[in-house]
Amino acid sequence: MFKGLGQLGDMAKMMKAAKDMQDRMASLQEDLAQLTVQGESGAGLVRATATAKGELTGLSIDPSILVASEKEVVEDLILAAIKDAQKRAAERAQAEMAKLAQELGLPPGMNLPV
Repeated sequence: MFKGLGQLGDMAKMMKAAKDMQDRMASLQEDLAQLTVQGESGAGLVRATATAKGELTGLSIDPSILVASEKEVVEDLILAAIKDAQKRAAERAQAEMAKLAQELGLPPGMNLPV
């Protein structure tokens, strides 16, 4: 299609590749919003669910720990579960980005923005 256009053909090819990458990144962002991860604390007594984008979507607390005298412990367990879910979400998002970078033929270790 661009035969004989020299560098203009190369530029058109680069623009198409950039558009393809942009489309795949947008698709991945949508996928990350649908993927869920679960963090926990207290050996599973508190569980937090989040999307791979880090949005907290659920919290489950075992009723056995809901004792008024243990309020601070419960609060700490909740925070720990949320932080664990957020950490796992970030790790999952980074793994998905690395997979996309590899599919796009980018050098290993080149981080795409999440």
